[in-house]
Amino acid sequence: MTGNLSVLGSTGSIGTQTLEVAEACNIKISALAARSNVELMERQARRFVPKIAVLSEKSAAADLKIRLKDTGIRVLSCEEGVLEAASIPEADTVVTALVGVAGLKPTIAAVDAGKRIALANKETLVCAGKLVMARALQKGSEIVPVDSEHSAIFQCLQASRDWREVKRLILTASGGPFFGLSRDKLKSVTPAQALKHPNWNMGAKVTIDSATLMNKGLECMEAMALYCLPSERISVVIHRESIIHSLVEYCDGALLAQLGMPDMRLPIQYALTWPSRIPGPAKTLDLLSIPPLTFAQPDYDAFPCLSLALAAAARGGTAPAVLNGANEAAVASFLAGKLDFYGIPALVEKALAIIPVVNDPTLDDILSADLEARRIIL
Repeated sequence: MTGNLSVLGSTGSIGTQTLEVAEACNIKISALAARSNVELMERQARRFVPKIAVLSEKSAAADLKIRLKDTGIRVLSCEEGVLEAASIPEADTVVTALVGVAGLKPTIAAVDAGKRIALANKETLVCAGKLVMARALQKGSEIVPVDSEHSAIFQCLQASRDWREVKRLILTASGGPFFGLSRDKLKSVTPAQALKHPNWNMGAKVTIDSATLMNKGLECMEAMALYCLPSERISVVIHRESIIHSLVEYCDGALLAQLGMPDMRLPIQYALTWPSRIPGPAKTLDLLSIPPLTFAQPDYDAFPCLSLALAAAARGGTAPAVLNGANEAAVASFLAGKLDFYGIPALVEKALAIIPVVNDPTLDDILSADLEARRIIL
């Protein structure tokens, strides 16, 4: 079980809930890192008293340093500061909850330091799954998923003595705020509408990815890396209630599912305490009060991002990095009001068509593909 923690992305949705879990479970905090939220970082630093607090934006870090001058907490900035937080000797576990490909290098730094990785940054495995998993094996670093779907699968796999018993993984998707809408109606949806997720409280980027179903495609790629399975053994099903978080089908026909409230504190806590379980702050599921559980096929025509992601997963190499970089840039443009809803898959498809794929890529190849995709979009 985790005794000392570094939280990368501490001011975001996963980060703030991680700190709530850590406090409830008496886990110490050695490092906090985020991008630019000075006020929240100051409150977190004063409450949890880490050894270092990092804001990657220089001006924000300079402000934070002044605010915390009476505390003895070291304030760092830029990528170097985040990398130091990722590898701080005192922490045995690093929660990687930075948004997007920005989490890749810090995750690798934590792996190289032999930490347990509580992985909330799916883009790390989307872009560099083979590289990161191989490095984790070499360094003796455990990677435990925080995503609710992958935590569910991870928990269900504890029943398996032999991975050859696993027939397929079934990822559940809420369908987001636009489930059931036609392409015609989706053409005019706004960012404000897309940010109204029916079940989960998440950051803006992942909420838009949920609305486009890109999030589920990224999770399929993440599952391929985490569980060493090909894409044809990973399925997606729409489950509007977000009670069943994912399932594992075994070769004998048995299906194991993990159920719970749509509360990220549960998978966060399991990543920190595994293989143990202890009482925590997450809500308890009352089977007698939940609605009927429903299931449906995804609408691949109305939500083409899912098909694009699955195609990139099948292509491999740097294709997932291109897809991810283009999607991050396109989502930012959509949130800024510069792009309509279907502009997101259109630009992602454009980047995939233009940028050559490198097979068996190095880390530099992956980062270059990401940058090139963003350049094309912007």
